[in-house]
Amino acid sequence: MRIDRLELEGFRNYLRQAAQFDPRCNVICGENAQGKTNLLEAVVYLSRGRSPRARTDREMIGFQAEGARLTAQVESRERAFKIQADLWRGKRRKITVNQVPVKTGAALGDVYHTVLFQPEDLSLIREGAAARRRFMDTALCQLRPRYAAVLAGYERAREQKGRILRDWGRRPDLLEALPEFDEQMIRLGAALIRYRYRFSLRLGEHAAVHHRECSGGREELELCYRTVSSVEDAGADAETLADRLRRHMESHRQAELASGLCLSGPHKDDLFVTIGGRDAKQYASQGQTRTAALALKLAEREIYRDASGEWPVLLLDDVLSELDPRRQDFVLNRIAGGQVFITCCEEDRSSGLLGGRVFHVKDGTIR
Repeated sequence: MRIDRLELEGFRNYLRQAAQFDPRCNVICGENAQGKTNLLEAVVYLSRGRSPRARTDREMIGFQAEGARLTAQVESRERAFKIQADLWRGKRRKITVNQVPVKTGAALGDVYHTVLFQPEDLSLIREGAAARRRFMDTALCQLRPRYAAVLAGYERAREQKGRILRDWGRRPDLLEALPEFDEQMIRLGAALIRYRYRFSLRLGEHAAVHHRECSGGREELELCYRTVSSVEDAGADAETLADRLRRHMESHRQAELASGLCLSGPHKDDLFVTIGGRDAKQYASQGQTRTAALALKLAEREIYRDASGEWPVLLLDDVLSELDPRRQDFVLNRIAGGQVFITCCEEDRSSGLLGGRVFHVKDGTIR
């Protein structure tokens, strides 16, 4: 699985650029604010249909451009694909795979996967539950396109229910529609829990190995998926999970009506991380936190490989500079075997270790 060629037109600070990439390692060098991260953003966008940075497609269109075009030549499952995304300021985007339109960004997950590791991910363990849910959701949307549809449906139902809870005081008749959205959240929520639980088990297996090796065998990392308190077994069948979610929602009904908020459901899930049996969020040192975050990202990469038989494209956005030499070596020794993109301010020794090409980016020009 690799991206062979990328063409950008009107995207961020790239007026019109093209690059041919190495199937192994591509080191992108340049000073800050020259376009290194923008390049990786384009690679990610063409694999997910959404940006890891921008909230809207319009934000990715260059200041002087009316629209942007991103085109990639991709090799995946021993087949060649051409992925193209056209973005405009005044109308909806258009994404095609081999000139066939795709309706959702999740469909791009069937073509190729990307794992993006950014400096902010190093604090993944210390952040709140929302960051770890986002990590799971991003991974699962690529790994299981059906998950993306379930998640979107759940969020729509939660939004509608939220509006009812906010406005029912002025319009009591809105409460008549509440059971419908409750049931939608229950049914779709049960599916989300099943997906997340199975993913967390595999993630925990791989992450534990990486953390143990990076810590020199001194520390044990464990993951525990946590959902609503009424769900005693997150691995139960869908009907049982739905019954437990319904019970939890009913017990929170008065609190929801009083607060005007959706208080019950897997939108509050978390991935609880322990190191040596202690809560990593509270007690882990900075070094332990970074090692755990590294372990999660490398585990995510291995899960994709296990599922598809191919390594996903790995993107390291200025991460190595944030790590000490021991952790740098740990990462570099474990990313061979697939295509890797590494951004840095100065030419990096990783290109020599992994083989490949070095690109220099300045003012939106790639050379």
